[in-house]
Amino acid sequence: MTPVVELVDITKVYGSGVNEVRAVDGVTLTIERGEFVAVMGASGSGKSTLMNIIGALDVATSGTYRLDGVDVGELDDDALSLVRNRRVGFIFQSFNLIPRMSAVSNVELPLMYRGVPRTERRRRALDALGSVGLADRTHHQPNELSGGQQQRVAVARALAMQPALMLADEPTGNLDSRSTAEVLDLLEQVHAEGGTIAVITHEDEVAARARRVITLRDGRVESDVRR
Repeated sequence: MTPVVELVDITKVYGSGVNEVRAVDGVTLTIERGEFVAVMGASGSGKSTLMNIIGALDVATSGTYRLDGVDVGELDDDALSLVRNRRVGFIFQSFNLIPRMSAVSNVELPLMYRGVPRTERRRRALDALGSVGLADRTHHQPNELSGGQQQRVAVARALAMQPALMLADEPTGNLDSRSTAEVLDLLEQVHAEGGTIAVITHEDEVAARARRVITLRDGRVESDVRR
């Protein structure tokens, strides 16, 4: 079976000469379908840069990256955007919800960009919101929701895309302990149902839920531990 993420000798360089910084330095790793992986590291370890590459938000300076079998390095900007929209569901620390749109409209938005017909995207959005326990909050705007509820909307938005990979960047960074537990329970549920998840985090509590923990240091893989 084709891996969801396949990185081979990936390097990302910023600057040149004496100002050159290797944010990611020769990373090779694979994430198989159905895995729940946490990527950890201190500030400056390269985990955010690696996340951007995995999510097709940025391209590597060198090396090969295949996302769900597609060689990302061979794509132009339009094709890269299309692959990102079709294969990756993002969950961000800051939720990234549109303030004046309802929860259901926020979940529908990326489906609209994908060209999913209106009736189908509304059905998928409502199903996703129901699956994260927000069936009674579908028409609430973000300012009418708690932080934990907003992040659950973000999880629903990712789920509705039916992506090959759910990529979460510090998904509990702005949440209290109760909301953190709720979001992590949701991610475990998605994994139990066969979803592939990669979480970028510096929190041990988050990494403890993953089945595999990759630790970066100075842009390189320092350890890769499966539980």
